[in-house]
Amino acid sequence: MIEACPLPRAPDYSGVTIVNLQPDPPLKDYLQAMQLARDESEARLEMPMLLSWYDKDRDFEAPQHVSECHQDSATPGYVDYGLNHGASLKIDFEKGRFVFFYRDAAI
Repeated sequence: MIEACPLPRAPDYSGVTIVNLQPDPPLKDYLQAMQLARDESEARLEMPMLLSWYDKDRDFEAPQHVSECHQDSATPGYVDYGLNHGASLKIDFEKGRFVFFYRDAAI
């Protein structure tokens, strides 16, 4: 019997604190989002380390090109990278407009 390839599935966020923020007024740009994410991570983690992020306005991610291998995947590359490098905090602004993954480097 030949095993079938697994169907794409949603990312596993177990062990990750997810913070969804909807600022009013909306953020003006990535730089503002980055500063607010830094502030939020410093309030929640002892030693926050940014692992990956996404800027929907510019369709830009970091690390660069991590989504190239995920073109038909249910999980974007920046999400996969963050989760597989120990992310413990996801900060999501405006329903995916800006997304940041952090881990606590003190652990």
